[in-house]
Amino acid sequence: MVEAVIRAVIFDMGGVILRTEDPSPRERLAHSLGMTRRALEEAVFMSPSSRLAEVGEISEAEHWRIVLDQLGVREEERLAFREAFWSGDRVDYQLVEWLRNLRPSYKTGLLSNAWDEARNAVQSRFGFLDAFDVSLFSAEVKLRKPDERFYRLILERLGAKPEESVFVDDFPPNIEAASKLGMQAVHFRDPQQALKEVRDLLNHQTGQVYR
Repeated sequence: MVEAVIRAVIFDMGGVILRTEDPSPRERLAHSLGMTRRALEEAVFMSPSSRLAEVGEISEAEHWRIVLDQLGVREEERLAFREAFWSGDRVDYQLVEWLRNLRPSYKTGLLSNAWDEARNAVQSRFGFLDAFDVSLFSAEVKLRKPDERFYRLILERLGAKPEESVFVDDFPPNIEAASKLGMQAVHFRDPQQALKEVRDLLNHQTGQVYR
């Protein structure tokens, strides 16, 4: 049996390329509300309204209104609350640069469960989307991981078959779905571990060394 040639490398965004490196702003917000940071993050990211926003059924603004209503945040404090919530996030620019350097040998993709304002917010604040040949945000196409159709859409746009792609994500159900589809999936735990596993896959097929 002939081994498939890898043509595309696809990364998740949140928790992988864009990570909360400084948790203290969220901890302060949570403390002010009498809750834990984990409970606050679950309210923002795991609530029913978040899932609706991830597939474009409601806007990000509507999602935040619902969450902040439930948390009892006063209207005049809401803009500052949202800004503080994201203020500990940092982009791993070393990882981004590594992805840039894969081209043109490989196609690069970004596959993210994200709300409708994500593309503009990420590009205006961090400016790294040019590292990807294709970037898909779930709200824009009304599909979210681990829906198989979301993976198939980015593969189609990258011109790669599942077995010709490497997929990196920090959420186990998303990794399981990619593996089931036939993609070579890497579970992101930290940058060094994930890059080593991806490099090993690429080096194995080419004999080249991707550092």
